[in-house]
Amino acid sequence: MQKPRLLVFASGTPNSGGSGARNLVLAARSGILEAEIVGFVSNHADGGVARHAEEMGIPFLHMPQPWSAEHYQVVVDFFKPDFIALSGWLKPVLGLDQCTTFNIHPTPLPRFGGKGMYGKKAHAAVLEAYKRGEITHSAVTMHFVTEEYDRGPIFFEYQVPIYPDDTVETLAKRVNEAEHKWQPIVTDMVIHGQISWDGMNSVQGSLRHMGPDAVR
Repeated sequence: MQKPRLLVFASGTPNSGGSGARNLVLAARSGILEAEIVGFVSNHADGGVARHAEEMGIPFLHMPQPWSAEHYQVVVDFFKPDFIALSGWLKPVLGLDQCTTFNIHPTPLPRFGGKGMYGKKAHAAVLEAYKRGEITHSAVTMHFVTEEYDRGPIFFEYQVPIYPDDTVETLAKRVNEAEHKWQPIVTDMVIHGQISWDGMNSVQGSLRHMGPDAVR
């Protein structure tokens, strides 16, 4: 049986990043993720994502502006994926199939999402809310993608504990470890129909509020 074709969009930075995309390839090669990774797409021509693609023999495409539906469609027509995974893709998304496009986010949604809420800024916002006694944990969140940043229906949430002595860096490391563990597993469930969305009704097969209690 032919494996589902999966295209990964990942921004990274001009000098680094792309570890999530790389992790998906490793999971596909180990059998955790039964998918054919058909390519990486990044808005940085020579950044971390491009280097991971070269090292792993994955086709790479640089996607500069404009972030238009027409431009996205050109990319989709080129790779012909069955599903699209956004893994640290920081640009607006237009015109993609909302039922087969999904994103991973390193904080609880919808509160800690939206334009500009990524990386250290997102983890810092979570820590500040924790210090004010408003939350007890962070989370790795996955959701289907609509044209509004981080507002598509959530189908996976894994709670990540926050500790009193946490810094942005220590929390980010713990969240990233959870992302790398769970993203391939949940992605496999989506591409094989165990988790699905018809674009109108509630998500079928969603996994919410998983994870350890937020205590040390």
